[in-house]
Amino acid sequence: MSTQKVIIHTDGGSRGNPGPGAAGYTIDDAGGRRLAACGFFLGKVTNNYAEYTAVGKALRHAQRIGARHVELYSDSNLLVQQINGHYKVKSDAIRPLYQRCMEILNSFESWRIIHVPREQNTEADKLANLAMDAQHDIDQTPGALSGKTVRLGILLSGSGRTMLNLHHEIAAGRLNAKIVRVISSRSTVVGVQRAREIGLEPVVIRRKDFADVESFSTKLAQELDTAGVDLVVQAGWLCLWHIPPHFENRVMNIHPALLPAFGGQGMWGHHVHEAVLKTGCKISGCTVHFCTNEYDAGPIIIQRACEVCDDDTPDTLADRVFEQECIAYPQAIALFAQGRLKVQGNIVKRLL
Repeated sequence: MSTQKVIIHTDGGSRGNPGPGAAGYTIDDAGGRRLAACGFFLGKVTNNYAEYTAVGKALRHAQRIGARHVELYSDSNLLVQQINGHYKVKSDAIRPLYQRCMEILNSFESWRIIHVPREQNTEADKLANLAMDAQHDIDQTPGALSGKTVRLGILLSGSGRTMLNLHHEIAAGRLNAKIVRVISSRSTVVGVQRAREIGLEPVVIRRKDFADVESFSTKLAQELDTAGVDLVVQAGWLCLWHIPPHFENRVMNIHPALLPAFGGQGMWGHHVHEAVLKTGCKISGCTVHFCTNEYDAGPIIIQRACEVCDDDTPDTLADRVFEQECIAYPQAIALFAQGRLKVQGNIVKRLL
């Protein structure tokens, strides 16, 4: 997509200054067609940091869609005056954001930034507040759920929390997908009951009922094929299976650490979090990746990070990492549904 001129509205704010903050923006073409409507949760920031982040993200988006002329509106008089050169940027924290915004602005053929009252900037304000309320990024761009409805096959071995998160995202209209098959490797886990509670009858396929991994894998693939699954989503799945060629780059997994660290055989659940704490890491997080027939070695799609606190236990760290998992997995599936993931070797590139 490319467009000659875009009209951008941005807003950012924090509750506490500093406090939980977010940025929001809309982008329209010269004819008024909505090209983007996005909100981004930023964590603990100041109002001014959020305002500049909104401008920077909006300008980068405009670059990506090929805009040549930019007209930008903000209700932050300070930001507008600084970008127009009337006020100096005195804050050391804001200066790099300001410099980056100026670099991007000067890459366009023409640009101008205009101050508007808050009542003329309500859509960007709403997007920032929605992201603050949700504490994760949002995308309300028309057609953001474009592409076919991707048919998901869920593989689980435990509580089914990840399955429930995906179900909620689908029900809320934020993920263009449908769960068409749930397979559990165990008959008595909570995930089996949770699947039934949301109207999905799980199929139990236990590894111990098969002579070898090949026959086990064949049965799994047959069940997934019968259901017409587009994408296999491993959601706390603990069984090795051999992925057949026709499912290459169609099986995702989420790992509770920042791969390639803390991955491999035996590294799952609390084993991962215990290892992170033992090594004294200050950052952990989660990784969504395509699966290969080697543990945790497939191409990385998305990673999200979180802080490791000095008083963390494996349980408290697991809770914080799972918050990031609830964001990352739907995002990865949405990119797949939109046809925006291209695998080159062991690298995943996201297409615009």
